Amino acid sequence: MSRPVVVVTRRLPDTVERELQARFDARLNREDRAFSESDLADALMEADGLLCTVTDPVSSEVLGVRPLRARILANFGVGYNHIDLKAAHQRGLVVTNTPGVLTEATADLAMALLLMVARRLGEGEREVRAGAWNGWRPTHLMGADVSGRTLGIVGLGRIGQAVARRAHRGFGMRVVSYTPHPVDNATAAASGITQLDALGSLLSQSDYVSLHCRATPETRHLINAAALDRMKCSAFLINTARGDIVDEAALIVALDAGRIAGAALDVYDREPLVPAGLLHRQNVVLLPHLGSATESTRVAMGMRAVENLTAFFETGRPIDIL
Repeated sequence: MSRPVVVVTRRLPDTVERELQARFDARLNREDRAFSESDLADALMEADGLLCTVTDPVSSEVLGVRPLRARILANFGVGYNHIDLKAAHQRGLVVTNTPGVLTEATADLAMALLLMVARRLGEGEREVRAGAWNGWRPTHLMGADVSGRTLGIVGLGRIGQAVARRAHRGFGMRVVSYTPHPVDNATAAASGITQLDALGSLLSQSDYVSLHCRATPETRHLINAAALDRMKCSAFLINTARGDIVDEAALIVALDAGRIAGAALDVYDREPLVPAGLLHRQNVVLLPHLGSATESTRVAMGMRAVENLTAFFETGRPIDIL
């Protein structure tokens, strides 16, 4: 019997690609070229399944192709705001993601960003590489304290809870959270979290605000000018969730006015475009979407996508259906 045809939109770790070839008629992207909307539409007409990533805009227009052959979109990643889920379901497509396997790596990176922006590590590293460091002095690159300060976590899923544990147990931070869907008190207490009823209360109390909510129409530009005005002038914003949660224009205005002390970002509203108003700021740390970028995590994400595809084609019931 012929094997299901699966189009893979980006290069994946070698282990994952070998497994895909073993189980399916896998059409790999050896050049690692980002798919256009036309490429995605062609794939949906030519393949039984599409293994896509955050770089793929699977819009309602893309999903409107005819004839539609594909029956499943297996997303490589936990976030799926790049997929029009409603349109996919209307066309009869099953959509899956890869939750759980990237929690620890992303939480590690959130703490790394917090430390980088607080202790001005990016500035110091750039100074050394430029040959501009002229030796130790008492007032050089003095940063902000982390231990014992208040961390506000917006969104309390797996990653938010993992960041809270690191901050509370490792740095003795006071952790407060806001989420539209509160967790039970025992779960919150296990990570040292005090849950608040309002985002404004979290923003006004926190020395660091770390974003871990899903990207939805309701959370688009959740951190806007009004929200930034609620933050302390000495506070820092950290985003490892999705870029469109932050109004980047409002963030630039707030930074210019000194309304917050700095920001550390791993994600952007229109990736890979980073606004010019952020690029040259010394009090902003910028990373190229590295949240889950450890070898073992990316392999685990790929294998989770493979298992979802396998379960779908064998039983019609994938593990992580959305």
